[in-house]
Amino acid sequence: MNAPDKLYPDLRLDGIRACFPCFASAEWEGVRYLDNAATTQKPAQVIEAVRRSMAVGTAPIHRGLYPLAEQATFDYERARSTLASFIDARCAKEIVFCASATDAIGRVATGWAARIGAGDEICVTRMEHHSNLLPWQRLCRERRARLRFIEITSDGRLDLASARSCIGARTRLVALCHVSNVLGTLNPVPEVVAIAHQHGAHVLVDAAQSIAHLPVDVQQLGCDFLMFSGHKMYGPSGIGVLWGRRALLEAMEPALLGGGIVTSVGEHSAQWRDAPHRFEAGSPNLAGAAGLEAAARMLSAFAPGALYRHLGQLTEYLLDRLRRLAGVTLYGPTEPTERVGIASFQLAGIHPHDVAAACGDLRVCVRAGNHCCQLLHERLGEPGSVRASLGIYSTRDDVDALVSALDYARGQMQ
Repeated sequence: MNAPDKLYPDLRLDGIRACFPCFASAEWEGVRYLDNAATTQKPAQVIEAVRRSMAVGTAPIHRGLYPLAEQATFDYERARSTLASFIDARCAKEIVFCASATDAIGRVATGWAARIGAGDEICVTRMEHHSNLLPWQRLCRERRARLRFIEITSDGRLDLASARSCIGARTRLVALCHVSNVLGTLNPVPEVVAIAHQHGAHVLVDAAQSIAHLPVDVQQLGCDFLMFSGHKMYGPSGIGVLWGRRALLEAMEPALLGGGIVTSVGEHSAQWRDAPHRFEAGSPNLAGAAGLEAAARMLSAFAPGALYRHLGQLTEYLLDRLRRLAGVTLYGPTEPTERVGIASFQLAGIHPHDVAAACGDLRVCVRAGNHCCQLLHERLGEPGSVRASLGIYSTRDDVDALVSALDYARGQMQ
């Protein structure tokens, strides 16, 4: 496998937009894309990897004995190894390919069910995306367990005092996001992990919003499960990763049953294959895995921490410009170092949907709504917000265009 620096020897942040065909297309002329927390654009490297896989790399993996199938199997397992290295997993067998981060969380919830009994507790944070809330709600209902909430401070940071009071002897699992998809808050995951492990609880981390912008290292985080989706890290849709400690994966039941996951089948029972294969029933998303590998290798081509520093500088500029606007209420930590590339806000007297629509008139793309975080917005005292979110190709010009669009929105609604 080629090393990342050999794949992309000239990849630099100041020229990164040239890697994304959308920005050179006529359809995108004048577009300012600030909805990266929802999904990211795709670089040429990812597009080519998907195209090549579909054009000349398609064959049934782990089944065929002819050269084309053997090559497809090699490519698929190479992608698994690349993703393992990308997050510093101890081995490739800890990487499970899923349809999305949502799918990955659901698989853990299903596989974890046997460990949860009446009176046990699962802790989540007040800022969780519905994907990391609804599975635990249902699991607690079904198992007569208790769902508890780690609260946030008035400035949108995770309240560690609340975490200490919430996590206790009955806690079996703590589920939290690495970065909030509304507030941009960078959560103190190692500290939460330390608290949970003191009580014998395991920790699941939703890294969907951090994987593309931070050095995500599962050994440093100390968590037990971590998941992310391809489409938020400049990769394809329909592919994601579940990482779990190997012993925990081996102890879990598969959520989806079908071909390719068994060693033997009888009339009334079956024996599962070892992880990760027991969790990958059916024909895999080979092209998706190829595209996700290409995305991970692209991100790995930058110097360690370069993306985080770049995004941090642009986040600081975004926050500063928004704070200078009259009538803007900004949510989340005040320090740019405590958040990652996301700013959610209100524009006084104007519904968030109207703000987003007015921005769209000027081809500035932002999100409006509750962003699949109703409980967090209840805590903020608002039904929704406007969200601007940055990517590695975002620029100060994009931020300036947003500020102009907000002025335009205010003028349209007066």
